[in-house]
Amino acid sequence: MARPPSIDEADLLDLLVSVFREKGFDGTAIGDLSAVSGLQRASLYHRFPDGKEQMADVVLAKVGKRFLWILEPMREEGDVAKGVEETARRLGDFYGAGALSCVLDTMTLAGTPEKIREHARALARTWIDAMAEASRRAGRPADEATRAAKDAFLRIEGALVLARVTGDTEVFAETVALLPGILLPGPEEG
Repeated sequence: MARPPSIDEADLLDLLVSVFREKGFDGTAIGDLSAVSGLQRASLYHRFPDGKEQMADVVLAKVGKRFLWILEPMREEGDVAKGVEETARRLGDFYGAGALSCVLDTMTLAGTPEKIREHARALARTWIDAMAEASRRAGRPADEATRAAKDAFLRIEGALVLARVTGDTEVFAETVALLPGILLPGPEEG
C-alpha cells in the first residue's frame, strides 16, 4: 500500500506559488521549493517528473483558477459597479493588500522559459479582457473600455512594484479602491 503524501496537493501548490511569486522562475531553486514544502527533492520530482518547469506551469494554472474566481463578479454580476467593487476587494485580498508580489510579473522575468512566460501573458490578457468587458457593459465604447482596462492593469501592477520597492502598500490600497472609477464611465460619459 502506498504511503499517503505528507502534504496535500492544494497546500503544496499554495507553498510553491509563494516561492515563485517572490523569486520568479529563474530565481527559484529546487532547494527553495523543497524547503518551503518540507518535501525531499525526490518527492517533488515524483510529483512533478518534468521538474521546475512543470511546477511553474502548475503554479500558473492554480493562479489562473484563482484569477477566474477573482474576476467572476466583474464578469457575471448584473450590476457592473457592484461586480467591479467585489473584484477589487478580491484583488486586494489576493495581493495581501499590496504586500505580495505579482506572480504574473515575477514569472516573466529573464530566464523564464517561453512556455511559462506565455502562460503568464495569457493570464494577464484574461485579466485585461475581463476589465475591458466590464467597462463596455457599463457603457464605454470598446476602444475606450480597452484603454481603461490597460490603465487599470498598469496602475495595479505599478502599485505592486512600488509597494515591493518602498514597503508602502498604501498606494496599492488606493489604486484598488479606484478600480470602479477607472473602469466605469462617469456621469458625463453615460
